[in-house]
Amino acid sequence: MDLSVIVVVVIVTALLFDFTNGFHDTANAMATSIATGALPPKVAVAIAGALNLVGAFLSVEVAKTISSGLVDETRIGPTVIFAGLIGAIMWNLLTWLIGLPSSSSHALFGGLIGASIVAAGTDAVQFGALLTKVVLPAVISPILAGIITMICTIIAYRSTARADDGTIKKGFKAGQIVSASMVALAHGTSDAQKTMGVITLTLITAGALPANASPPFWVILSAGLAIALGTYTGGWRIIRTLGKRVSEIETPQGFAAETSTAAVILASSHLGFALSTTQVATGAIFGAGAGRKAANVQWSVAGQMVVAWVLTLPAAGAVGAVAAYVAGTGTLGTVIVALVGVAIGGGIYAASRRRPVDAKNVNDVPSASDTPVAAAV
Repeated sequence: MDLSVIVVVVIVTALLFDFTNGFHDTANAMATSIATGALPPKVAVAIAGALNLVGAFLSVEVAKTISSGLVDETRIGPTVIFAGLIGAIMWNLLTWLIGLPSSSSHALFGGLIGASIVAAGTDAVQFGALLTKVVLPAVISPILAGIITMICTIIAYRSTARADDGTIKKGFKAGQIVSASMVALAHGTSDAQKTMGVITLTLITAGALPANASPPFWVILSAGLAIALGTYTGGWRIIRTLGKRVSEIETPQGFAAETSTAAVILASSHLGFALSTTQVATGAIFGAGAGRKAANVQWSVAGQMVVAWVLTLPAAGAVGAVAAYVAGTGTLGTVIVALVGVAIGGGIYAASRRRPVDAKNVNDVPSASDTPVAAAV
């Protein structure tokens, strides 16, 4: 396949991944505000989409980590990146179907790593950067966010113990509009950059940009628009999981969770850590549940999420590896990978229509027998 053609294919696929990243991670910013009624569902996703776009322009440090710090760009080509993106998209769609908030970031990293290993061997992967800027933050960030949120939740309840309930709800609902908006802005500074990094990496491997180049303006704009549009569509299945399946969230808890999430994400983006916003937001929501007395926290749901987190890198990596092997056989192989990806994606969407979740029923509490898998099918 002509180099210019495959570069265009990779850019389109990267923006498609960015779109899935947007609707997969809408819950990170808005699940608690929707659950508490601080924002109507449609208004919430519109605000989140707009602020994701703004956030995309605030930093490029994470994009640089991906474009020049995770894999050796001199040893791979655009076809390898295409295969990695296919692995990431398939994992995003599967976990969205079953309503599990897994990490789009780690799906992307896993897909790229699996494809790079098949194409160029293990030496093509910068395992030191993977450990320090991906794996360790993945372990530390949800725990840190959970602890911070738990402390903030305790403080919030104790400091308002003698206040009128109506006043408390009104005040914290207003606060949630600000805090949820900050999470959406922070998400744009973090996750939109990952697609910027992938497109920039593609242009570097194709010789269109020099090594260690920063993302061009058109890359920043297109990535921001793609994630904003995906966010606006609303990842309602995952919003329901975080808003209703973890714990019954009250306004002080929602405010504490969102504020802590935004703080952790913004700090990591400034330092160039490719953090999973999903893991941060999820850890914060569990911390909010643990910080309120008599809260019924569904720790079994936490177990399901942890399993998904652990599987994300290897599962996306395995799909990326298979895709790289097939695409590496030539133009026909690349076309086959694309067609299979479209077919699987279409099948997942069709399955989701059997029991749809949307803005109208996102706050319906699932029955006790429901699990994320059962809710999907």
